[in-house]
Amino acid sequence: MTRILIIGYMGAGKTTLGKVLAKDLGLQFYDLDWYIEGRMHKTVAQIFAERGEEGFRTIERNMLHEVAEFEDVVISCGGGTPCFYDNMQYMNAQGDTVYLKASPEVLSAHLKMGKTERPLLKGKTPEELRDFITCQLAAREQYYTQARHVFSVEVLDSYDKIQTSVTNLRTLLNI
Repeated sequence: MTRILIIGYMGAGKTTLGKVLAKDLGLQFYDLDWYIEGRMHKTVAQIFAERGEEGFRTIERNMLHEVAEFEDVVISCGGGTPCFYDNMQYMNAQGDTVYLKASPEVLSAHLKMGKTERPLLKGKTPEELRDFITCQLAAREQYYTQARHVFSVEVLDSYDKIQTSVTNLRTLLNI
């Protein structure tokens, strides 16, 4: 039985690498935010608007406990998931945790390339974006570094770079 839980800041490549890793290993892939949206029949933004962050984090914790019980899975967690409740300890108990570590510059580049609208980042200049990411990373690093494995991520702007990263990730995980 295999469970790989991928954590890191938004834009680190958790979903991108997680999907390819799962496919390469013949495992199911779950993005925790997508799972929450499917179960709640609402977007994460709608849940935040209706229940606030505390309400969302409670739902997120419950859904994490649900999906992390599945076998033979790769799970991409939300950027804040490890930072609340006992989520990081729980994830470490459930399987292999991997922190996708990326610099503010790499994260900024990924977020600019991304197709998803991110409300927290809306209207920020490139400098404000980098400063915002730097500040949030500093606050979250204490949680992220509790992962069993740390994997440094460069800009994933091509299929070859994604494939190389997945190969290196498999080596790190010894799978």
